Amino acid sequence: MSLLVAKLGGSLADSHEREAWLAGFVSARQPLILVPGGGPFAREVRLAQTREGFDDVEAHRRALRAMERFGAVLAGHSDRFALAASRAEIAAALAGGQIPVWLPSAMALAAPEIPASWDATSDALAAWLAGTCAATALLLVKSCAVAPPVHLRALAAEGIVDPLFPHFAARSGAKIHIAGPAALPFAREILQSGGVPGAVATPVEGACLAPA
Repeated sequence: MSLLVAKLGGSLADSHEREAWLAGFVSARQPLILVPGGGPFAREVRLAQTREGFDDVEAHRRALRAMERFGAVLAGHSDRFALAASRAEIAAALAGGQIPVWLPSAMALAAPEIPASWDATSDALAAWLAGTCAATALLLVKSCAVAPPVHLRALAAEGIVDPLFPHFAARSGAKIHIAGPAALPFAREILQSGGVPGAVATPVEGACLAPA
């Protein structure tokens, strides 16, 4: 069966939409890996870097840990979620009918192709994971209203996805979906039927209608 990697944006950390998306993921028919954004924990890292002046290598390590902190919060939503830090743990969770919530530090720090830069945030990491796990589809859930057609480079230029996401998305081989608030009312039904909500990325220019 096809594998879906879904990244839940950290901008939804304090939104009621977060719980609705998680409920949709729990009901998904297809195997699914959940990638957490950084949320308020990543904002803390950005502020600390400005205040303390540590380099991007250290910021990268802290940002990965920020994703893991948010992931632990998300995993508390349901017993179907299982924290997973390696490919073996991801595979074991999927084999047991659970939804692995990716803890990225170990895998990302061991991947030389992932730069220690704010140009590669949880968006790019989700695309990298989709390629690593041979996922057929990648879904980014945003707090931003997205209207098709969607062009990833346009979204990167607008700051809706990080600068390196188009590169890693193209390398992943996965079909890319971007979902905003308008996709949420239909998301659970679509996921239950084995589909993927959101607008499909195309080579045609698109736009985000509201800031992330």
